[in-house]
Amino acid sequence: MAHRRLRHVVLLRFRRDASDAAKRALREGLAGLPAQIPELRRYQVGDDLGLVEGNFDFAIVAEVDDPEAFRAYVDHPAHQEVVAQRIRPILEERVAVQYLVD
Repeated sequence: MAHRRLRHVVLLRFRRDASDAAKRALREGLAGLPAQIPELRRYQVGDDLGLVEGNFDFAIVAEVDDPEAFRAYVDHPAHQEVVAQRIRPILEERVAVQYLVD
């Protein structure tokens, strides 16, 4: 049986008053996380394309080896800083799910 990884998917909806500069800073902060957090095996982020009304604005997809690696990622100081300094100030709504993938 192939090794299964844990996938963490987060969708963000930005506040209406979120500036382009703040959104750019968010992207830049997230882009730096894989170099700082060794538990991340795969990490992708992206803006919604606007093809369907009502979609969230932004997606984050992270893959780690197991629940312990997920906890290390979530608790890592670099991740916590991005959340506190770049996500929360512009966040309207967040949803997330974790599941196993082959």
